[in-house]
Amino acid sequence: MIPFDPRGAVNRALLVGVSEYHPTKSPHGVPGDLPAVEHNLRRMREVLARGRVLDEQEIEVLHSPYSHDFSRALEAAAEEAKGLLLLYFAGHGAIPSAGDELFLQMRNARVIPGGPAVFLGAEMFSTLLAVLATSRARQIVVILDCCFAGNAAWNWETFYDKRRVLLMMSVQANHLIDAGDPTTPTPYTDALATLLEEGDGTSARDLADRLRERMAALGHRTERGEPWEPQFRAEPDVDVLLTAGAAAPGTGPDGDRTPREDPAPVPPGSGPPGPPAPGPGRADASAPGPGGPAPEDRLKGPGPRPPFPRPTALLALPRALRALPRALRVRPGRSRPGDPPRPARRPRRRTAARAVVPVVLAAALLGLGALGLVRIICGSDAACAPPLELRVLTDPDLEPTVRAAADAYLTSDGNTTDEGCRRTGITVYSAGSSDVVTALRERTGAWQEPRDADTNPQRDIGPQPDVWIPASRADADRVEAGRDTDAVADLEADEEPLAYSPVVLAVPHDIGSDALGDRTDLSLNAMIDTLTERYGDAAVRRPDPEFTTAGLLATVGLYGADAHAVARGERLVAQPGPPSPTAAELLCTLPDDDAVDDRTAALVPEFLMRSGVGCDRTTRSPRFAQYPEDVPGVEPVFVRVRWEGADRDEEARDASADGFRDWLAGKRGEEVFGRHGFRATDRRLLDEEGVGDDGLLHAPSPLHRSAGRDAMERALRAYRDAGGPGRVLFLLDSSGSMAGLWEGPSGGPGLLRQSLGGLGGQDEYGVWTVAGPGDRPYGTLLPLDRHRRADAEYAVGTARVRDAEADPHAALLAALDEMTARGDDHRPQLIVHITDGEDDDRLTGDRLDEVLARVRTADVPVTAVSLRSGGCGQDRPDRRIADVSGGRCLDAGDDLGAALHDEVARTGTGED
Repeated sequence: MIPFDPRGAVNRALLVGVSEYHPTKSPHGVPGDLPAVEHNLRRMREVLARGRVLDEQEIEVLHSPYSHDFSRALEAAAEEAKGLLLLYFAGHGAIPSAGDELFLQMRNARVIPGGPAVFLGAEMFSTLLAVLATSRARQIVVILDCCFAGNAAWNWETFYDKRRVLLMMSVQANHLIDAGDPTTPTPYTDALATLLEEGDGTSARDLADRLRERMAALGHRTERGEPWEPQFRAEPDVDVLLTAGAAAPGTGPDGDRTPREDPAPVPPGSGPPGPPAPGPGRADASAPGPGGPAPEDRLKGPGPRPPFPRPTALLALPRALRALPRALRVRPGRSRPGDPPRPARRPRRRTAARAVVPVVLAAALLGLGALGLVRIICGSDAACAPPLELRVLTDPDLEPTVRAAADAYLTSDGNTTDEGCRRTGITVYSAGSSDVVTALRERTGAWQEPRDADTNPQRDIGPQPDVWIPASRADADRVEAGRDTDAVADLEADEEPLAYSPVVLAVPHDIGSDALGDRTDLSLNAMIDTLTERYGDAAVRRPDPEFTTAGLLATVGLYGADAHAVARGERLVAQPGPPSPTAAELLCTLPDDDAVDDRTAALVPEFLMRSGVGCDRTTRSPRFAQYPEDVPGVEPVFVRVRWEGADRDEEARDASADGFRDWLAGKRGEEVFGRHGFRATDRRLLDEEGVGDDGLLHAPSPLHRSAGRDAMERALRAYRDAGGPGRVLFLLDSSGSMAGLWEGPSGGPGLLRQSLGGLGGQDEYGVWTVAGPGDRPYGTLLPLDRHRRADAEYAVGTARVRDAEADPHAALLAALDEMTARGDDHRPQLIVHITDGEDDDRLTGDRLDEVLARVRTADVPVTAVSLRSGGCGQDRPDRRIADVSGGRCLDAGDDLGAALHDEVARTGTGED
């Protein structure tokens, strides 16, 4: 394409760099000053001024402005620009927890933490776009060099006037970046400025492509250890010249600018010649994405341009004809240093050669055709039509592999025409797996045309995909099973997956076993039990089952058949704070604490143990892979997504999708999956080099069958229920032997009251006092229901010791019956038994066996609290009941108050 050439127009560039902040201290300050940003401003001003597109007087620089000064300067630049309006920002960027807005923080930025954090002294990117849209500039270029810059992409996607805006972002969404050496420009701006200086001319699109390659070649990584990948957003047929090597049109032979008529101003909301911009909140109907039909002049398939140029090329010919005489003029050789300057030629003089040029050009038009002339003026690249852009959505753990495959495919012979043109472009992005399934099943209408702020998949997930590559065919089946009757997207999932990777228990060498019997032919829970029996302080972690399919597959194994062991499964992977969103991040964050890393096993896809996770600078504990027999594996599958209203280029889009699918499923695609640690669909390793060194087994057996739709749905539903309001039944031993263990915070009632802080207003809980004969082994102190905490504490305070023995056998059986009868609502449940153990003689022999048998079928964990030392010995009844039920046994050797509170809080929703 011919980029928009702004030379000779009224242009404006606003370069904003915030190197100094006030305040920078807690609780409301930003992280710190950024001295490298000051070097950015100097470098960018020099490069743009030498680029012969912008005059020096058209470039304004703001050094660490306050927010109100920035707003005034932005409004002024927007009002004055008629050709190109360029905004560059370098400084701190911030995002709220939802990540749906980017805040550019000015000198006086402050952060007010809380539920939704408040960013004062910062400019919202959506507001900035609205101000830019008021400009009459033909094209607007925004360059962001800040943390989280990629989060601005979602604002651009839904911006009503995005045809005029080209957005360059220093890093992908949700990533922090390093400002680098304070004595030099930041890494992104340094690379950007260097590329602008290279060559005879640079357009925004060309610059973005080369920036991505340059940053990859330099090996820069984000603060999360992932490859640092600059981002770019622009409509496929829009580009703009940023620097020019040759003298600009309208300048004399020595570069002195002479007056020239400005191009016709463009009203706000309109852009370069082309289809109209879409309405608010709607995907651009002219874009090659699936948001709407293609324009009338859209090529029917990828490849070279037809013999007749598109109208935009014809409109550009008059300018090219005016510029060509200067481009063809014979210039003397470049002067040596020290030579006197050559005298400027007077503009009004014309040579015979220059007078003849239009005649020659007219002949060229007749002899070569318009396309031939475009090739002369613009070079051979102008003969290639913009490739159709394929949007590929995938699982977060698969994104690096799918992106690598897409990059390899773009330059492959299969994606290249005989004329050397690219058939297809590919944009790869990822989003939480559960969010994607829900959106494709229930919200395709809102995805195509968002109707309100609460339901907006364009913002929360990204643009509408042409292709979806989930981590399991079961994800696609889950979408189909509950689809809306008015869905506006259809899915066509391949029957065969592209590759396979088992989900493994990655155990540190220090606590692991390389014995084959410990690594295969066992269920996941059996493996974890063996591990914790061997090392009492061992822990297991799993990625978020709602965000990545690998986490959900692991949860299928944790919960067992029909998801009957939810409480026990969650206790096996209990951890402080929320789980890591992805398996890659889990492996990256464990080394933050060597003690945790050395004793913590991780449930992750096997391929991550081979390909690495982008945090190579972090030394991780070497691990053995154990292969649980009841955990399904990761099996990425190709799913074509078709959207209503996007059928006018359906044939070309199908051809692009089919080409990418065939390449992925073929030898070259298999090579990419192999390099990233995947197995073939028949379970054999695609790359066998270094298998033992990676802690993997060459051919573990058995490897679990594919995931089932129903099993994944049950596991996800149970996981969500487990995080909701819970139900706790306290059994408080009130027999006569408890008299000396009754009063004070460490007595039975005192410990119970402390644990109430782990329960919230939506939780159900009750208290039974245990003392009395077998036919009525308990009394109801507090009914099993929701309560105000003050009321519950008062009731517990009224409890009294009775002159009677306790019957824990009968009380536990009654409690298990009560909880089982209420368990149909899938709330997480817990029984807490607080006792001195004096009546354990009633929990022996057949009585104990009866309780253990009942516990095994009830799926209700029992936490036993023994107020005497040794109550949790290996063979004590309380310990055996707790172990079999998946609960915990606490005795006087533990910090009973804190430990019991934590146990209750895992079931409840309290905030203490």
